[in-house]
Amino acid sequence: MEPRFRIRLDELHEDAEVPLGLLRGVLPRLETFLEPFVASLSRAEQRCNAQHYVQGLLSDLDDKNAEAIAYLHDQERQALQKFLGQSPWEHGPLLDELVRQVGVELGEADGVLVLDPSAFPKKGTASVGVGRQWCGRLGKVDNCQVGIYLGYVSRREHALVDVRLYLPQEWAQDRSRRQQAGVPKETRFRTRHQLALEMLDQRGALLPHAWVTGDDEMGRSSWFRKELRRRGECYLLAVPSNTQVRDLAAPSPPAPGRGRPRLAPFGGVDDWARALAAQAWQTIAVRDGEKGPLLVQGARTLVQARSEGRVSDVAELLVVFREQQADGSWKHDYLLGNAPVTTPVVEFARVFKAEHRIEECLKRAKGEAGLADYQVRTWEGWHHHQTLSLIATWFLTQETRRGKNTDARADSAAGAAADRGDTEPGPGLPSRRVPPSHDEPLAAAHRGGPALPLEATQPLAAPAV
Repeated sequence: MEPRFRIRLDELHEDAEVPLGLLRGVLPRLETFLEPFVASLSRAEQRCNAQHYVQGLLSDLDDKNAEAIAYLHDQERQALQKFLGQSPWEHGPLLDELVRQVGVELGEADGVLVLDPSAFPKKGTASVGVGRQWCGRLGKVDNCQVGIYLGYVSRREHALVDVRLYLPQEWAQDRSRRQQAGVPKETRFRTRHQLALEMLDQRGALLPHAWVTGDDEMGRSSWFRKELRRRGECYLLAVPSNTQVRDLAAPSPPAPGRGRPRLAPFGGVDDWARALAAQAWQTIAVRDGEKGPLLVQGARTLVQARSEGRVSDVAELLVVFREQQADGSWKHDYLLGNAPVTTPVVEFARVFKAEHRIEECLKRAKGEAGLADYQVRTWEGWHHHQTLSLIATWFLTQETRRGKNTDARADSAAGAAADRGDTEPGPGLPSRRVPPSHDEPLAAAHRGGPALPLEATQPLAAPAV
């Protein structure tokens, strides 16, 4: 097991020790917690079904689907199945409330928005959006559905706040399958990057943040990075190891004679990292644990990137982190960003680790809140289940925060009042104020500076690590 995962596993085991009395009053707390979410449901029966479904998602059932949850509550399964898969209640207002709560209770000026696809293996061809596509859970192309998730990470906690179902092109163009699965008529094919931008545009202003990050599926798209720059977002996105870059801080090759100076050639980011001298790497403790600090090494330089056959017309920062494995080898992670060149490597490390926090959220949602346990085929059913599972996961997060607050009374819900107020962002970023109450408007998202044109980079020396 990699050192970072072993340390994190030990920390999770320690967090799993539940003090006596902590669960006292949990059901009344859950009912109170759900009130603002179910308030948008017009009928009392819908509100009751939503409460029962969330309770079932949080139970110890092996299969947390509508049928099993109905039997848990000694109900007929048809009513709960209809509520989940056919009843036309809007899931959007429930997600609006989730975003509002996360923004207020976890919001920090230098928070991180994380965009992360996640797949659900499925059999058959009838479930909405199912098809042969990359399934990270299985590590191969297989029959699955894919959701694009938006998460929020701050020093206080981390949470999933929104999701979009990716509808493959063959689905979007098949009228018969769309009708059978209840796909809305106005829904058209959108790439995973377009879905991610939709969530960012809709939710970004409500979630105080200074960064946007994501895995290499998000980062490999030069178009997506350009769109983030156009929106004034500061990003740090993972990219594949074969991404081609030109090191703008490297000395130019000698010219054969008179004429324009040659530019450094393009090369893989992995080749750039392998060529670095040992003293070029900065060692960073990204997290303290009882078993010892988790250490990584980081380096960065200014580059011109070439991805998807396109050469970028702006300079970007290449940031590389490496971590030594038990066998002595190094595991590398490569990222491209548009932050100021003066941003410390330690700040990049904080943002880089935020993406792993959302992976933890997805694992928790699937393992403890039934995110992957649904048995629905329709568009509405998928979104209804996902929404209620994200809400259930947020409740677990709140209970975790309550457990860490040793001064809280046993039956009181964890609040964020003591955590609110003025916050200081990480090094190299401007100070932003997080609003002190639910009634005040949230701070707008931090916007990045203008893109750095390539001609402005030529006099720059290599940034110090």
